[in-house]
Amino acid sequence: MSEDGSEWMNALLRPSSTMSAGAIILGSWALFLTAVNMVSGAYSPGHKVLWIGFLTGGDPHTAEMSLVLDDAVFGALGVALLATGIVGMGKSREDGFTGWFLGLPHSPILTSLLSPSGGVTRLLASWMILVGATFYLVWSAINTTWVDPGVYSVTIALVASGLGLHILQAAES
Repeated sequence: MSEDGSEWMNALLRPSSTMSAGAIILGSWALFLTAVNMVSGAYSPGHKVLWIGFLTGGDPHTAEMSLVLDDAVFGALGVALLATGIVGMGKSREDGFTGWFLGLPHSPILTSLLSPSGGVTRLLASWMILVGATFYLVWSAINTTWVDPGVYSVTIALVASGLGLHILQAAES
């Protein structure tokens, strides 16, 4: 294998800590939605999301509250993402997943929430992430539906913009 091919393969087998953190967050979110869907229904009270139908344009919900194949598939996807993130974090950091997790309270995203010492851009970015995540959780809990595309759009715009600003600030320093 050529040197370029070897570098490419190493990049795939050794994920970045940012990509691993994303997998951990998405896996945790998928497992949370799976639990909500199985307990009370994530589509609306008493209505479960049929994830395969929701994602492919088929029938997106059912009133049947027993375990369905979609719950198992989406839960397995969440477990796979979470496990991939944890393993990737272990490979990308010397202190592994535990060091990353214990360092979260000291991350620029959290420390910038209450202090502009990291710059006004980081302060704004941290608040965008917090407002986006809070909006999703509060709106979904109040309206008892966890899969509203409009709410996802607002949440993703705020969180992605905040994360992007943090990444830009990290690249500048």
